[in-house]
Amino acid sequence: MAKLALDQAPTVSLPRRFLCSMPAWGMLAGLLLMLDGDGMLRSRWHPGTLALVHTFTLGVLGNAMFGSLLQFLPAAAGVPLRSGRLASGMHIALNLGTLSLVGGFYFASIPLLTLGGLMLPLAFLALVGITLPAVCRAVGQRRLRAGIGASLLFGLATALLGGALALCGSGRLSLDIPRWVDVHASLGVLGWMVVLLASVGRVVMPMFQGTVAPPPTWHAAWLGCLLAMFPVAAVSYLIGLGDAVLPATVALFGLSFAFTVTWSQRRTTQARRGPLWWSWRVGSLALLVSAVALSSQSGGPLPAAALALGMALPLLVVGMALEIVAFLGWIELHRRVGRGVPLPGVQRLMPARERGAALIALAVAGAAVVLSTLHPDTWLVGTAGLFQCIAWVGVAAVFLGTRRRVRQFLRDQVKPGR
Repeated sequence: MAKLALDQAPTVSLPRRFLCSMPAWGMLAGLLLMLDGDGMLRSRWHPGTLALVHTFTLGVLGNAMFGSLLQFLPAAAGVPLRSGRLASGMHIALNLGTLSLVGGFYFASIPLLTLGGLMLPLAFLALVGITLPAVCRAVGQRRLRAGIGASLLFGLATALLGGALALCGSGRLSLDIPRWVDVHASLGVLGWMVVLLASVGRVVMPMFQGTVAPPPTWHAAWLGCLLAMFPVAAVSYLIGLGDAVLPATVALFGLSFAFTVTWSQRRTTQARRGPLWWSWRVGSLALLVSAVALSSQSGGPLPAAALALGMALPLLVVGMALEIVAFLGWIELHRRVGRGVPLPGVQRLMPARERGAALIALAVAGAAVVLSTLHPDTWLVGTAGLFQCIAWVGVAAVFLGTRRRVRQFLRDQVKPGR
């Protein structure tokens, strides 16, 4: 099991600015559902649907994964990073680019689409420039570094292809949009998100959930097969050799990842089954159902996408993000308070009941989005949007509660008599 290297962890504000940006995007997703319930979720090509999808994938999940990587690599994977001012620019590029892209889709604005299509690849280029050379130079944990490196390259490919598609939408490029969009979505969900979760999960699941560690050869075989099969499936799909090969490939590897998570959790003791364990259990089961729906093509691609992007991946990612934000608060105290002073534990900085309540609200909100996809009535879509807003306000409140406890502890240290 990997050990945490606190001395190599980055400045607390660096990953926290990404992680604390997530709730704002989640609330924006809820507002989009509330404002545009009449047309949204009826067609994957509706402008509001496109805006909503990228609000989740880039605003919520993108910020979570950028921030988590910047914390995980030096602290848990032994990969020191040198980011400097580039990280601040990366945060601006990711969030401003996402806002431009979402606005471009929603308002059918060519200038905003163009701006988003240019800024988002720059954000991913900055992330790869900061992390990939360090991942390649590091020693040890080869399988972990191989998985993270592959996910970074998949993420960059997703961003570059997405930028090209945005320029197509603005009339500056010409591509066979539907097929390239499917490849773009498959790269992002499977290559960028699932590969990263699978690679990091091998470390964090035994460490924080007390699970059985999957055999190293299993992950190596899974990643090797994915790297071999996915390009073949994508090219076959693009040249028209078969419409089922790409979704079947995505479903196969998504299903195998979800099954591995549930298998690894089977022997976790009752005492270790906290909010993180349950978020990964429910998230992996939702991903499993999404993979089955995608492979069977029942109801079209929207229900499978809603299960994956609206419920499964947010639960997997936010469960870890809550742990990281609490740990960042503890690191801040560790660095600012003198030696010999007892520090409050992570559980005191972010109590399990608060994390559990936020994750339950998120699961309910995600289930409402899935139900709205199956029955896109105006009132139901609006209700799903309201649930999203409430859930993400709850996540923001948990983040702010941790910051308040950290500041209160620091204030108590400077009171007279201390």
